[in-house]
Amino acid sequence: MSRLRILLPISFALALLVPLRTSWAAPATVPDTLEQRLLACSLCHGDKGEGLKKNEYHPRLAGKPTQYLYNQLANFRDKRRDYPVMNYMMAFLSDTYLIEIADHYAKLAPPFPAPSTRASPAELALGEKLVKEGDAGRKLPSCMSCHGKALTGLEPAIPGLLGLYPPYISAQLGAWKDNRRHAMQPDCMHDVAQILTPADIGAITAWLVAQPVPANPVPAPLGSLKLPLECGGLTKK
Repeated sequence: MSRLRILLPISFALALLVPLRTSWAAPATVPDTLEQRLLACSLCHGDKGEGLKKNEYHPRLAGKPTQYLYNQLANFRDKRRDYPVMNYMMAFLSDTYLIEIADHYAKLAPPFPAPSTRASPAELALGEKLVKEGDAGRKLPSCMSCHGKALTGLEPAIPGLLGLYPPYISAQLGAWKDNRRHAMQPDCMHDVAQILTPADIGAITAWLVAQPVPANPVPAPLGSLKLPLECGGLTKK
């Protein structure tokens, strides 16, 4: 076999390897920023923390008080809230990093979904009464007495109730009632949920999702409400 016949296949193989070596030498770089790291969160909570309509059980994070968001991340980390994906993702994160994540989402303000309802007038009337007045006979405080008259939350750690999807609201109230969701002690939402009936939960949910979100949906300032119950997690971290 001639020397030329031996060298030609070798030269051809080497030529094929040249582009591969070039691509190996210049790998893509990924910026080490908080926004880049939180792309994992966007799969369930949206690019701007707006929540996902295609899976309404994944809630909006944007605009909620920093301390509330921190509390929920810590609850998942410390397994007061049980959701395997979130438990796993938060398991080894420090308080400092959780506060950084919470502060990032608290500053975002993407648009809210439009109000909607399929409820009957009677169901809406019951929901409005419970949200605004509660039920003194059952020692049930109103939603507004903790979440603010505008229902946009209360600093530093009580979230707004407007602009959420109905499955998420009813699922969380149901989880508290069934002892599947827990917060820092004293767990006031657990106590409230024990009083609610399934009909109450449906009516509250229906009325809340039928309400428009205020133009400036910021939480009410600390001290503007005297809470009817003692609640844990209200001290700033």
